[in-house]
Amino acid sequence: MASQSGKEDKPKKSSQGQLILYHGMKLSTMGKLFALKPSLRWSRFIRLGLMPSWGLYNSFWAAVENLFYARKIRETKLAGPPVFILGYWRSGTTLLHNLVTADKRFNYPTLYQAVFPWHFLCTEKTFTALTGWMVPKSRPMDNVEVHWKIPQEDDFAICAMCLVSPYTLPLRPFDQQEWTRSFRIEDLSQSDRELWEETVTHFMKKLTVREAKPLVMKSPAHTYRIRAILRLFPDAKFIHISRHPFDVFNSALHLRSTMIEQNTLGDAYHPDAEESVISTFNEAFDVYERDRHLIPEGNLTEVKYETLVQNPMHEMERIYRELNLPDFEQARPKLEEKLVGHKSYQKNRFDQDPHWQQEVYERCRAFYERFDYPSPEQERDTAAA
Repeated sequence: MASQSGKEDKPKKSSQGQLILYHGMKLSTMGKLFALKPSLRWSRFIRLGLMPSWGLYNSFWAAVENLFYARKIRETKLAGPPVFILGYWRSGTTLLHNLVTADKRFNYPTLYQAVFPWHFLCTEKTFTALTGWMVPKSRPMDNVEVHWKIPQEDDFAICAMCLVSPYTLPLRPFDQQEWTRSFRIEDLSQSDRELWEETVTHFMKKLTVREAKPLVMKSPAHTYRIRAILRLFPDAKFIHISRHPFDVFNSALHLRSTMIEQNTLGDAYHPDAEESVISTFNEAFDVYERDRHLIPEGNLTEVKYETLVQNPMHEMERIYRELNLPDFEQARPKLEEKLVGHKSYQKNRFDQDPHWQQEVYERCRAFYERFDYPSPEQERDTAAA
């Protein structure tokens, strides 16, 4: 999810303000949220106090939008096969999403559309113009630029619309089962599975109403959902990005801590985070290896984060060619423009704990071997040479 290589810095943490993931919900969804019995603390009284007013606001504008757009959304068809970006959290999915969507022939969910999915067709233009100054300049966990129009994860929207999403994690950060249940769509109850399918389809149709171009969707949780996605979109295309597992481990821990702190309504206590990251990382890899063969030939390509950072134009051209995407030469100027902004990007720097370095290697050895990453011993030998 970090961008280009550059001068490294200590792990960044900053505030995203008082707007949290759950402020984009309607009152009915907020009722379901509190039925989950989230952790609550009076120290989060501002976030809690804003919930009813945001719920009323979203419910009102959702009703207005439904009045004007319901039929059009229902009758809309996607403008070509969607592209899904796969890879565990902090594997480089944001960088890849930003590069692909630099091509203006594609459509994608913006930050505003992901935070306020119920009514962006009615409110986006006015609201973003009035409130752009309120948006932080960068994300709380890193130095990636933020504004209302940046490409964003579709799972933020799905969380706000139906709660079948891993982003319920800040509500119950101590509950591993709750935050991972949406990984396994096939194991959900029939009602929850149908709710997820209807919500994803509805959101993607709304994006297409906004702009009738092929969609590029990015959520690390989609790495677990290839079967479910193919059931909805048999002609979907996929790009899987991998990154050195120990880099992912350190950065994912930092992401988890920051996201919980910035969005929880209660205690930020999240025990056994290291174990959770390793186990869900391995599950993502196992499910991807199991299900990637279901993807029709020519609809899947893979890229390594390190190679993408080192030679982005070459890798992007290869991705376009292997997925039979539109003429790459038309995308080249916008990509070159986008890459200029990444040259000064400062990545987070983490302590290289030898214990966890070895633990991650031992537990994730199949991933190391599949994607040709060096062992800790090989890295030490290289550094000493």
